[in-house]
Amino acid sequence: MAQQNFTLLGKHSKFFSSPDEAKLETFPNRSPERVYTITLETEEFSSLCPVTGQPDSCKLSISYCPAAKIIETKSLKYYLVSFRNYPAFNEQVINRILDDLVEAASPLWMRVVGRFGARGGIRLTTTAEHRPENRPD
Repeated sequence: MAQQNFTLLGKHSKFFSSPDEAKLETFPNRSPERVYTITLETEEFSSLCPVTGQPDSCKLSISYCPAAKIIETKSLKYYLVSFRNYPAFNEQVINRILDDLVEAASPLWMRVVGRFGARGGIRLTTTAEHRPENRPD
């Protein structure tokens, strides 16, 4: 494998204080001729409610069909942690994640799903999708 110019992978790094500072890194897709799906999941995602300042936690799932680039997972982890002190409504957070990941990797298709913890007995799930016409079967 050719040497990559990763700034986080293989190095001790401190977390970013906001997604505006975070850097998503990618590497070349070694099978760009094949349509396949990558799914990344975490149950430890959190952001802040912009009204109450209370943490909102969710189970986050990212699925995508890569084109030329693959998202490097350590940079994704650091990017996601940067939301811990980021005040935004749940729907804004999920759409922001989708927009940032699409900008970084230019996938054929991508979906981000956030299943947020219940508040007042109501559970909120937000799904945002890039290029749904390319969704795999």
